[in-house]
Amino acid sequence: MRIDPGLDTAVRAFVDELTPRLEAIVAGLDGGDPGTARQDVTLEAYNLCRAFIDADGLATDDELWALIQAFSPRLDTQLLRATPADVREAGLTAGARGFLDEPSTMFEILLGVDGREGSAHARAYYEQAIALAHTVASLDLHPSRAELVAIEGFRGMLLDAIARARPAPRPAGTGPETPTPRSGGKGRDTESEPEELPPPRPLEELLAELDALVGMEAVKEEVKLVAALIQVQNLRRARQLPVLEQSRHLVFTGNPGTGKTTVARLLAQIYRTLGVVARGHLVETDRAGLVAGFVGQTATKVTAVFDQADEGVLLIDEAYALVRGSEQDFGREAIDTIVKLVEDRRDRIVVIAAGYPDEMDAFVDANPGLRSRFPKTIFFPDYTTDELVQIFQSLCDRSHYRPDEEALEAVRAWLDAQPRVKGFGNGRLVRNLFEAAVARQATRVVAIDQPTDDQLVGLVAADIPAIGEGPGTAGPTAGRAP
Repeated sequence: MRIDPGLDTAVRAFVDELTPRLEAIVAGLDGGDPGTARQDVTLEAYNLCRAFIDADGLATDDELWALIQAFSPRLDTQLLRATPADVREAGLTAGARGFLDEPSTMFEILLGVDGREGSAHARAYYEQAIALAHTVASLDLHPSRAELVAIEGFRGMLLDAIARARPAPRPAGTGPETPTPRSGGKGRDTESEPEELPPPRPLEELLAELDALVGMEAVKEEVKLVAALIQVQNLRRARQLPVLEQSRHLVFTGNPGTGKTTVARLLAQIYRTLGVVARGHLVETDRAGLVAGFVGQTATKVTAVFDQADEGVLLIDEAYALVRGSEQDFGREAIDTIVKLVEDRRDRIVVIAAGYPDEMDAFVDANPGLRSRFPKTIFFPDYTTDELVQIFQSLCDRSHYRPDEEALEAVRAWLDAQPRVKGFGNGRLVRNLFEAAVARQATRVVAIDQPTDDQLVGLVAADIPAIGEGPGTAGPTAGRAP
């Protein structure tokens, strides 16, 4: 039988990269024997591979044959002339997933040296270990969710350890959605050409920016699993193995201001970095940008929007609105055209349909082809009050305002008083509150003769609208109790 050599290649890269690093470290220790370094690194790779094979508890024949091929020549183990049945009977992978629960002794040693010498041994371990993980996942036609979750958990653990040892600035992120060029509707020009984009950003940088966003932990996990699956599929393509093709189109559900556009923008760049789309720009549209008022114009309008989003990502906001209307409404024609273009351009564009959860169920049921083309839904929950206060603080930081403790308590009280009903504004509501606070602060400060720098950038409780006032309410500010 033909055994996929991918794991053997990945193991060789791991051993060849880390052996000289460990040899140099051991040589500098009293009584150290660098001659055992290669064996130690090989055993580390073996433990990692066993752990990733055991991540989902399946240990398939393809995984075990690859393990045997990669390590029987390298280690004096029970693998010599073994079969998958022998490996299972010996229990060589059973319980091995525990190796992924915490950094290994070798990784800790490399991390300690990095802290003393400013080297990057732990980073090299991280890169090679994740390559091993993705390679193990690529041995089967379709990796299980448990495997991808294990890889992501391991990746995050190593990066957290590296960050703690050598803190580095991380991208600043906030929860509120920021303006995105829209195609059609709301006065935007559908004919404008997308601007030229810089080179693709590194995946790790994009995932760090995702992690820096406030809240939405479940959303972050889903996006990371999407990225991990694409990486695994790319490995199979590179080794000319069959790939179980899956639709990349998504449904985002949740209230306004929960970060859907922000995440869509990052996902567009992730798709570009991983080779799913060529440009990775995000075009946002809605019913007004897709539906015309006369016969024969809607299909043309939808096609023009797809042309603008070509080789990128199209976000259809409030997509459920296309289902509404009378028998003579052209929303259904827009949906039918979307289904056709999604199929015709499946290798050139990714579509994300967004809206309220219940209404989006009606959208995907509106055409027999939608459910299969939008198989995955990611739910964006409302932010907690603590998270909304974090967003308010981040808006202050970005605009160089400094709220005092009383101001933040007033923000918290105002947010707690808002009814958490369908349509709750989340990040957008906080942005409106921040802008109202800045306007009130300006009214207060302008009355001060020669204000100090601290007064010019300070926000106090009097600058926060009172409970019961909308965020856009000006109202009096002087003398109001917090």
